[in-house]
Amino acid sequence: MITAILLLSPRTIRRRLGQLRDSGLYPRVPTPFQLSIGVLRMWHRLLFRTETVGFSSEHPVRESWRARALRWRPIRFPFLMLERAIAPWDMSGLLSSPKRVQRHLMGAHHDVEQYVYDLQMLAATPEHLDALQAELDLLLEGRHPRGEWLRDLCVYEGYHEDLARGLARFRAAPPGLHSRDPDVCFFAYLDWCARQPESLQALRAARRAGRFSLPEGLQWTP
Repeated sequence: MITAILLLSPRTIRRRLGQLRDSGLYPRVPTPFQLSIGVLRMWHRLLFRTETVGFSSEHPVRESWRARALRWRPIRFPFLMLERAIAPWDMSGLLSSPKRVQRHLMGAHHDVEQYVYDLQMLAATPEHLDALQAELDLLLEGRHPRGEWLRDLCVYEGYHEDLARGLARFRAAPPGLHSRDPDVCFFAYLDWCARQPESLQALRAARRAGRFSLPEGLQWTP
């Protein structure tokens, strides 16, 4: 029951995890229950570590009036929804199509290298990395029909330039583990999920023993 509530479509999630495993990019995939714990971790991050979502630690807000208004996340939220740049019901990203992930990268700010998470999701379909590259090129060359709007929607100066450099580095290297931080790396997130209890009973036992908490997850004892 809890898995169905948190994942919304466990059947779709199982299919996407199977595709990921079969692609050979990441053979160790978590179970749907373990992934649901990962979704809870994402909600915990959104509620209690808000400074890690939608803010820039390196760049100033753009000078345009739209960017200055959109820096306030409650104001930005409906525009991100209309742009289909975020899917708040899909906290793992595994329910989103590659096209939706591309829209997310183009329209939602990712601090430092948080975009690696989404690039790794697109790695199984290289044609969507090509599509992202083409759209970025249009924006950076000033030929994107909605380029200034997307820049303002991402609020901070230099975001798309950082994304373009990150995409180039990503495509030049193997798509494996780029960081051990599950906030940054999709494969690290899957690895974190795969280390969690495999059933509700096991989760409850770990909590009673003081061996589980969010966001740290299951703590192994010698």
